[in-house]
Amino acid sequence: MDFRLPQDNLSRVHVGQTVHVSADAFPGATFQGTITSIDPQVDPSTRNFEAEATIRNPEHRLFPGMFVRTAVDAGKVERYLTLPQTAITYNPYGQTVYLVRNPTAPGGHPTAALTFVTLGPSRGDQVAIVKGIAAGDVVVTGGQMKIKNGTQLAINNSVLPRDNPNPSPQEH
Repeated sequence: MDFRLPQDNLSRVHVGQTVHVSADAFPGATFQGTITSIDPQVDPSTRNFEAEATIRNPEHRLFPGMFVRTAVDAGKVERYLTLPQTAITYNPYGQTVYLVRNPTAPGGHPTAALTFVTLGPSRGDQVAIVKGIAAGDVVVTGGQMKIKNGTQLAINNSVLPRDNPNPSPQEH
């Protein structure tokens, strides 16, 4: 099987690594194989490199030309605190989010607190937060252009932001 990966994954992929392949034709079935070669040239138009893997297919269920999804076992599993991308305000001086202070204070009003964050990798509608907030913090996900540090907030959770790790394009 030949497959392509973005060039930023080149340092994490090597010959002998395990790959897992799934095909829509066989729901729930996974085929395992091993990377046998890596093309030393990156395609200048796509910035992808090509790798080849040999897949175990003893029942001859996979055929040449089939569409498959490939996962390469590279690196270790990372756990991240993530937010919807709509919660992040991108500025020339750094990325920020508004935390909600006193979200449930009796008789008090929740207020916005501007907080700088360090971003990690993004996937779909989610972006990892490496530094700046902690699990359990309440974050403003919409209307950031209308508030500033210390603004009293009216919390309305009736409309939630998209937060899909695997979004698919919508047809119009």
